[in-house]
Amino acid sequence: MSQVEGARVFREAWIEGVHRHFPGEPKPGYVTPWEDTPQWEREAAGAVYEQVRQFIQVSDSNTSKLSREQKGRFVATCWTAQMFKHFENPKPGYVADWTDLPAWQQETDADIFEVIEKS
Repeated sequence: MSQVEGARVFREAWIEGVHRHFPGEPKPGYVTPWEDTPQWEREAAGAVYEQVRQFIQVSDSNTSKLSREQKGRFVATCWTAQMFKHFENPKPGYVADWTDLPAWQQETDADIFEVIEKS
């Protein structure tokens, strides 16, 4: 799978997770379709997809034994690194520690990992 295809898988999993876990109506930016997603965000999604894919591969697919929290933390950490890559001074919410993320975002990050595991 190409990095662009992986980025799309990541973005689609994010949107599905937001629709599933976000309490109420999500901000439009949370569910922006791929075609309207900013370039930096496409690049970040592709990079995180690839990091998760490689982690699964070098673990001989034993990541299935990780808890949902461990999977979600991994996605969140990879995303945070991308925010520092793309922004000199990212918004605090973009780089919040796992324990400071809302429950809906933690669940969405875990969903993303599991979608990548299955892809």
